[in-house]
Amino acid sequence: MPPTVRDPSRSSINAPTSYLSNVSNFKIIESTLREGEQFANAFFTTEKKIEIAKALDDFGVEYLELTSPAASTQSYNDCKAIVGLGLKAKILTHVRCHMDDARLAVETGVDGLDVVIGTSSYLREFSHGKDMQYIIDTATEVIQYIKGEGLEVRFSSEDSFRSDIVDLLNLYRAVDKLGVNRVGIADTVGCASPDQVAELVRTLRGVVSCDIECHFHNDTGCAIANAYAALQNGATHVDTSVLGIGERNGIPSLGGFIARMYAADKEHVKAKYNLPKLREIENIVADAVGVAVPFNNYITGYCAFTHKAGIHAKAILNNPSTYEILRPEDFGMTRYVAIGHRLTGWNAVKNRVDQLGLGLTDSDCKRVTNKIKNLADIRPLSLDDVDKLLRMYGQAMDTDSHHAILDSIDTPDQITG
Repeated sequence: MPPTVRDPSRSSINAPTSYLSNVSNFKIIESTLREGEQFANAFFTTEKKIEIAKALDDFGVEYLELTSPAASTQSYNDCKAIVGLGLKAKILTHVRCHMDDARLAVETGVDGLDVVIGTSSYLREFSHGKDMQYIIDTATEVIQYIKGEGLEVRFSSEDSFRSDIVDLLNLYRAVDKLGVNRVGIADTVGCASPDQVAELVRTLRGVVSCDIECHFHNDTGCAIANAYAALQNGATHVDTSVLGIGERNGIPSLGGFIARMYAADKEHVKAKYNLPKLREIENIVADAVGVAVPFNNYITGYCAFTHKAGIHAKAILNNPSTYEILRPEDFGMTRYVAIGHRLTGWNAVKNRVDQLGLGLTDSDCKRVTNKIKNLADIRPLSLDDVDKLLRMYGQAMDTDSHHAILDSIDTPDQITG
């Protein structure tokens, strides 16, 4: 009987599978054009918003969330402009739980409204100053109006994880009975851990029959892990933004969330989303907000598929799955094995020799590798430096002077000089 071939993108340590899990059945609410506008550097013109919206639609996100049309005249006009594009993604706007905001949003022609109000004691005291009964009464009025207009409606608490759990569940139960499409939980200050998320979502799943949307901030570094924990325990929708931009430290980045979900169910993610489009989207947004794509960015950072240590390089060259959980080619990326440094190994150098079509033996490759290591103790070598050294060595073999040539080079500058 042939051995079972295991998917190398999956962990061999299996997490408990819950009947509540939506890890292979989730939707993305992409909030770059709402949460992302709250990023410190963000200023999107109408033209830039349209470019971003079209790129995200090409990627395949199910929803685009836009800034409230009540925010400004331009925000109102931008909503109408994006609605008019006829994209495949549903267009949502994020509004306060207030009839004036709801009426204005409906005028723009969006597909749905994401309604929110603060529920923690902090926000009730220091933000809107209303009690829970007022919140339920106002939510009822707003939700009934939106549903009467035939639109999708999500109702979310704000600062969910610092809200009283009894108040929270009573509120969700009330709006669920009104027929909302989704209820939302929001870790507005980024204080939640995956265990806390799992507990709240599981509890909420037992209280409401509608879908559950989750919005996690990244102040303490748990946003993507929290999103995954939410899906494992019954959530259905996750908010993301390109590069994670948003208020303060932002929310789950689209790329980071996709990386996590790819590792959980590669074929599902590949079938749903146009993965090679990710790099283009991130470059558009990075340029628009005046930042560089981080070197260690999920999937598209320049180090994401770069391998340096000699032991790693040898294994990668034999089987990329040894040190890669993501296949770069699935995202339109390529791997790079760095060789011009003191940690390099001869297998990586031999691979480069073969790429250049040079007839060096294993013994030759080991000799050149030792020289590279010695030179790299002075300074790292560029790939061009390494290629020049390899070619010099190869050409000198014709006159049997290759060992002498190698011995004569004491500094990297002798290669480039």
